[in-house]
Amino acid sequence: MPLRKISSVSGNCVVIAGDDIDTDRIIPARYMKCVTFDGLGEFLFYDVRFHEDGRPKAHPLNDPAFQGATILIAGRNFGCGSSREHAPQAIYRYGFRAVVAEIFFGNSITLGIPCVTASRADLAKIREAIALHPKTEMTIDLVQETLTLGNEVFRASVRSSARDALITGRWDAIGDLLDAQELVASRASELPYMRPQTVGA
Repeated sequence: MPLRKISSVSGNCVVIAGDDIDTDRIIPARYMKCVTFDGLGEFLFYDVRFHEDGRPKAHPLNDPAFQGATILIAGRNFGCGSSREHAPQAIYRYGFRAVVAEIFFGNSITLGIPCVTASRADLAKIREAIALHPKTEMTIDLVQETLTLGNEVFRASVRSSARDALITGRWDAIGDLLDAQELVASRASELPYMRPQTVGA
């Protein structure tokens, strides 16, 4: 059951400065008690975006210049700490459709969010360009593994398995399982603990 094929993503960018941004900063733990992921986007980076009384702080996501950005630019070791699915869910539900950072953010792939890396030097150039011209569109090309920002082209890197999954529309593993139901059933029948048990046998 192939899903939407994702070979490129284009959009405006916003830079979240700093390295070692962990998942608890991306989505504070107290907002992980939800039954569904609906509405998680409003709590993305909540503690660094808002005061305790709800007043907004000076933060890129609160800056009108970056409203509507769909590509998140981060630093080194982005998404470190505990591996929680709520973090990429919050990123996706806020409206981001790609992440450029110096870490592979695995859980995002199952949402169809490409996560690519670039060199530290190139990330510095990208951040500077976005600060000067916030509305410059970026295109992430997964086929060519490039980032294009204005007239500048940068090398990008993405894990080959994730790249292939996105390009072919196989980024949701559940789809693969549904397509392989006969193989799954066949394999299950070979497992002794999956066979019907006879009472008293």
